[in-house]
Amino acid sequence: MVEMKSINFSDTATAFAAKTDGDLRQSYLLFKTINYPTLVKLGTSFINVALKLRLPIKNIIKATLFKQFCGGESIEDSQKTIEDLYRFKIGTILDYSVEGESNESDFDATYEETLRTIAKARGNKAIPFCVFKPTGVASIDLLTKVSEGKALTEEEAAAFERVKQRFDGLCKAAHEAGQPIFVDAEDSWYQDAIDDLVYAMMVKYNQNQPIVYNTFQMYRKYMLDRLIKGHQFAQEHGVQFGAKLVRGAYMEKEAERAAELGYENPINPTKEATDQMYDDALRYCMEHNATVGLASCSHNEESAHLLMELMNRYGIAKDNKRVFFAQLLGMSDHLSYNLAKVDYNVAKYVPYGPVEKVMPYLFRRAEENTSVAGQSSRELMLVNQELKRRSAKR
Repeated sequence: MVEMKSINFSDTATAFAAKTDGDLRQSYLLFKTINYPTLVKLGTSFINVALKLRLPIKNIIKATLFKQFCGGESIEDSQKTIEDLYRFKIGTILDYSVEGESNESDFDATYEETLRTIAKARGNKAIPFCVFKPTGVASIDLLTKVSEGKALTEEEAAAFERVKQRFDGLCKAAHEAGQPIFVDAEDSWYQDAIDDLVYAMMVKYNQNQPIVYNTFQMYRKYMLDRLIKGHQFAQEHGVQFGAKLVRGAYMEKEAERAAELGYENPINPTKEATDQMYDDALRYCMEHNATVGLASCSHNEESAHLLMELMNRYGIAKDNKRVFFAQLLGMSDHLSYNLAKVDYNVAKYVPYGPVEKVMPYLFRRAEENTSVAGQSSRELMLVNQELKRRSAKR
């Protein structure tokens, strides 16, 4: 059995040790604003229009949303964030957060930039994982057509071959660097094509350790079954399985498309059902830890406690590289910093990229904080608690 050190997720002194009073006040104002869905919708609409009209708002964005949730506009800009996190034993998942591109030159540019993140991570203990988003290197329309099993034109077939080459090039580079790489999840209607590509990469590069990780959005119905089948597929091919677990990020879009096209909503009917499925997935991964690498990318305290209990039950050491806790930069520091303090493996997603190109990511973060029950309220409460604690000490 592994000794479990006591952990207090309400320890704001630890959670915000890296933040100045000014940082905390700015975070408080940001989450206070995000707490109002109407303001978020108005704000995102205004920013979209302003960017299209090339109004001078970039500095405002950089000082608010971008500062909270992003590391910088380039790998070099993100270095300070990488160092600051590592001082507290938290790793960085360097994420070039450009997505939804539409032409081959953009796909190639994102591919080349992602290769640079892999090179940056090679031999760097502060960067335990790399990551890429499929829609950064492949067309949504093409992935959808492949997922639906429709015949491709000659031009589309050639484009899909280039998609395969990009997937293979990134996973090969990660394998050669000994660097695990996450393949992010996308919308349900073109996820099947992505899954097939990822499993082909697992067979090729996960011979000795989990290098390639697929992402499972546990708010989708039947996702636990898909996780189990994926692991069974890996076992049948004699390779290791990499699983990155998230709850999910496209709930409203999924529901709207299902209603519009008249098919079953793929999202679980209740948050409780999603929580249950997520925790069952943790149980499955820990039960099969010998052949599964797990990254639990969750902002949920109950799931964090459960994973710690499961590690203890199965005798899995806190520094076992097959198990990581992960959260997004700018969110849930009470989990990240307190887990790292007692020696669990922890990493933060650190998105970076040109301000105008990471806006879809930033909008999603803002919307996530309004739609996830209590998320922004929880962040507000913790920040306010720490400000009061510091004030009382003076």
